[in-house]
Amino acid sequence: MSYNVKLEAFEGPLDLLLHLINRLEIDIYDIPMAQLTNQYIEHLHAMRVLELDELSEYLVLAATLIEIKSKMLLPIHESDVYDDDGQELDFEEDPRDELIARILEYKKYKEAAVQLKEAAEERSVHYTKPPSEMEAFGVIPVKDTGDELNAFDLIGAFQRMLQRKRLKAPMSASIANNEISVSEKMDEIMKRVERNGGTCDFDELFDEGDVSELVVTFLSILELMKRSDITVEQLGNFDRLLIRMQMEEPSYE
Repeated sequence: MSYNVKLEAFEGPLDLLLHLINRLEIDIYDIPMAQLTNQYIEHLHAMRVLELDELSEYLVLAATLIEIKSKMLLPIHESDVYDDDGQELDFEEDPRDELIARILEYKKYKEAAVQLKEAAEERSVHYTKPPSEMEAFGVIPVKDTGDELNAFDLIGAFQRMLQRKRLKAPMSASIANNEISVSEKMDEIMKRVERNGGTCDFDELFDEGDVSELVVTFLSILELMKRSDITVEQLGNFDRLLIRMQMEEPSYE
């Protein structure tokens, strides 16, 4: 069985790169290529397990990162050019310059897109109709989105979970006859979170099953998040992830 998935949450390889730079609190003008490349490839391992449709374009950037990392391991050649004071001039180009320029340009357009979206949302709440009394319909709850975790955060958690499972026992890739669909797994997750008092540890949802079932579980979590049935929270950077059931909003009949 093959799970070929295309998700709008994955905006491209540069988006993953920018996410890792922010997540690891890296200076964008002085990127530690070894650390960034390793983190990027770890995410690709998890994406390969999920068999995402967009993986090929991520592999192209992975090759670029590895090339830059290799160039930085080479010794710097001494220059034979000197200035008027006899000081040696170094014309050795930093192999990261082109990558930094691409990231900065992408960051600029990404921030502009966010600003345009916020402006559109702000404009959408303005109406020409005179204000009306809404007390008869009850209090409308305001959802606080906060700093929500994105798909790349979940990809990283999924990869770490796979690594821990490999340390305990080899993972089987065989498909059992009693295959479970995403919709069935979604119902199972919701019931499990409800039995646990409305919250559940992310890793606890992957306590059993082969690779195919783990993939179905992960896709089910993403779909439940998309439907706003659950939220995924993290108290601190690199802390464990918590699955929390969304409270039902009151009816306004």
